[in-house]
Amino acid sequence: MQGMSRLSPGDAAPDFTLPDADGKPVSLAEYRGRRVVVYFYPAASTPGCTKQACDFRDSLASLDAAGLAVLGVSPDKPAKLAKFRDAEGLTFPLLSDPEREVLSAYGAFGEKTMYGKTVQGVIRSTFVIDPDGKVEVAQYNVRATGHVAKLRRELEV
Repeated sequence: MQGMSRLSPGDAAPDFTLPDADGKPVSLAEYRGRRVVVYFYPAASTPGCTKQACDFRDSLASLDAAGLAVLGVSPDKPAKLAKFRDAEGLTFPLLSDPEREVLSAYGAFGEKTMYGKTVQGVIRSTFVIDPDGKVEVAQYNVRATGHVAKLRRELEV
C-alpha cells in the first residue's frame, strides 16, 4: 500500500510546496527556523474539519506567541479552501493537495475505517515540525474535537 509509511519524531519532515486558498505557493521551507504545526484534514466545510479549523483559529495567538505557525492541508481545491477560510474567518494558510502527494508523504492518506468499512481516505493527522525541519510530534487518527486543546497541553502552550 503506497503512502502508508508513517513518520516518527526525529524523521526529516517531507518538504512541500502547495497552493494556498488564493493559489499562491506556500513552501514548508519558508518556515525553517520556526516551529510549525502541519495538520491534515479530510474536507473543508464539513462539521469535524470546521470544528478543528476554528479551534486552531481560536488558539492561533497563543500558538504564535509560543513560536508556532499553523498550516492546514486537505485535498480540496483552492476555491473551496477560500470559501471555507472566508466563511470561518480562518487566519492561517489552508493548502490544497488534490493529488494527495503530500498527504501520502506524511502517511496521512490511506486505509482507514469509516462506519465499519475500510476505505481509502485522509487520516486526520497533526505534526509539529521543529526549526530544523525534523518531525517533533507525529499524531495520527486524531479527533477533530478537543485535539487542539490536547496538543497545546502537550506542547505546554
